[in-house]
Parts: sequence; C-alpha cells; structure tokens
Amino acid sequence: MPSPFPGMDPYLENSELWPEVHHRLITALADSITPLIPEQYRVAIEKRTYLSEPENSVVVGIPDVAVSSPSRSTSTERSPLTVEARRTGVATASRTEPINVTMPMPARVRESYLEIREVATGYVITAIEVLSPTNKRSGEGRQAYERKRQQILASVTHLVEIDLLRGGLPMTVLGEIPKSDYRILVSREDRRPQAQLYAFSVRESIPSFPLPLRSGDTEPRVELQVLLNEVYERARYNLAVNYAKPPVPPLKIKDRDWADKLLGDFKFLA
Repeated sequence: MPSPFPGMDPYLENSELWPEVHHRLITALADSITPLIPEQYRVAIEKRTYLSEPENSVVVGIPDVAVSSPSRSTSTERSPLTVEARRTGVATASRTEPINVTMPMPARVRESYLEIREVATGYVITAIEVLSPTNKRSGEGRQAYERKRQQILASVTHLVEIDLLRGGLPMTVLGEIPKSDYRILVSREDRRPQAQLYAFSVRESIPSFPLPLRSGDTEPRVELQVLLNEVYERARYNLAVNYAKPPVPPLKIKDRDWADKLLGDFKFLA
C-alpha cells in the first residue's frame, strides 16, 4: 500500500525508522542513477564514520559519604582505634560502598552517501548527500558533515544535498530563503557561489532535479518522489508506522488538520 502523503511522509522521519529509510533510499538512488548516466561514470556508495556525543549525557555521580555510608550508632562513644587515629592523625579505612553509575559513552555513527566517479580518472564528479538527524543538530555529526561540505564546495565536484527532515537546523545557504519543510540543493562547481535550491512543504510532492555531470554530458533528472514511493511499498512501511499517533517531530499546527484528513481516508482504505 502506498503512503497516504503526496510527498515526503513525515512519519518516516522518526529517529527509530530513519536509519533504515536512509539506507534504502541511498541504495535506491544508486540503482536508479546508474542506467541514466554514460558508461564512463559509475556510482559508488561511500561511508564515513565518527563518534557522536550522546544526546542525553548521564552525569557521573560522586558518592556522598554522609548519605551512602552504613548507618552508625548515635552514641558519643568512640572506639579506642578511632580516638587514637584522631589523636595521631592517621586516617581510618573508609567503609563507604561504591555506587554503580553509567558513563556517557559516545555513539559510533556510520553515514552513507553517493559519489559519481569518472572511471578513467577516478575523479569524483558529483557527491550526493541525504542528510541525517546528526547532520542537522550541533555536535560532531554536524561538524564532520560541514567539513566535508566545505571541501566539496572548494573543489571541482558538484554537490547534491537532499534534506527530507523537518527537525534540526538547515544547512547554511546565503540570501533570503523561504521557509520550507524540506530542501534539495544542487550546487554546480562551475556556477558557484550560485546554486539551485528546491524548497517544498509536507503538502507537496518532492520535485525532480537535474543530476550535474561533466560539461557536455546529458544530465538526467532524478525522480526522488518515485524512488521514495517505491521504497515505502517495498519496505511495507504502512505496517511499521502507527498513523494513529502524531509524527515525530510533530507537524505545524496549520498542517495537522490537513494530515488528519489524509490519514482518515487512509485508515478507511486500509
């Protein structure tokens, strides 16, 4: 069964489901692009790995002797050893028991992206990124991606950046940008700093976009909406998503009634 939404399904943005969606979409993009580009190119699926700080660090506690020590008699009497130790300045052995605590461990994050390479030279002609939540919030994930982004923008490699996540901070572009739920950026190396930005809402279908290659080569159009629909149906996400609950992150107030109407029809058909 297809998704009830005409474009990006906001329920797929849930952090519990997105890693799978991201993996499937990256693979679908690679498989769909290969037949559309000349044979002097190939599409490679690459990965980067980094350590990300935990979202909710657990503070390591310091035992409070007054609280965690075994209870003692309220009598004013002291043992001869204690009195002698206090007189001579020799410390007595602590009877405080250790407390079990949890350390804030960094998470190892692996992210996939695509590179269109020229077979004869090995040069990366176009990089295609599908953003993840870690790319859009402060921390090592965003820093690692921004470093990679700057390297591409300073090179002769084209950049295609796909943002299908409403949460987090959008990647930086200059100028007056209309507010939108989702964005696709196409940055051609020979037109920088100018780039093409496709901004669209949850109510709209995902626009197709041209895939930049070397000058003189025919640029195919990527039908991302078609690919996402196919991924949704192959993965049977209608069975994995609970449409009875609000999506995470929640929709804007103005979009809630619209979504409720769509989901009401969807539940009826289901």
